Amino acid sequence: MAQEFVQTKIKGDKVVLFMKPTCSYCIKAKDVLSKYKFKPGHLEYIDISGRSDMDTMQDYFLELTGARTVPRVFIGEECVGGGSDVAALEESGKLKGMLQSIGALQ
Repeated sequence: MAQEFVQTKIKGDKVVLFMKPTCSYCIKAKDVLSKYKFKPGHLEYIDISGRSDMDTMQDYFLELTGARTVPRVFIGEECVGGGSDVAALEESGKLKGMLQSIGALQ
């Protein structure tokens, strides 16, 4: 089940980026996150584009986060939104604190 897959990936001490490699907002979110030095295993990029349950997964994102678009970026168990949202958190200086608060950074 798509829901179970998503739930197994979202952890309190981890950052997860659900994405599609051709999506410019996904690339933007990845670029922002790549500036940080994560502990091994605390940052995961999940490409949903080739999955047979992609539509179901995006429907679940809608239910869970209010939007079915990618990227969906989870910091711990909280969805912080998409590419523009992550960039805005970075610009405001809040992103680093959020990443530190879940213990994801080295």
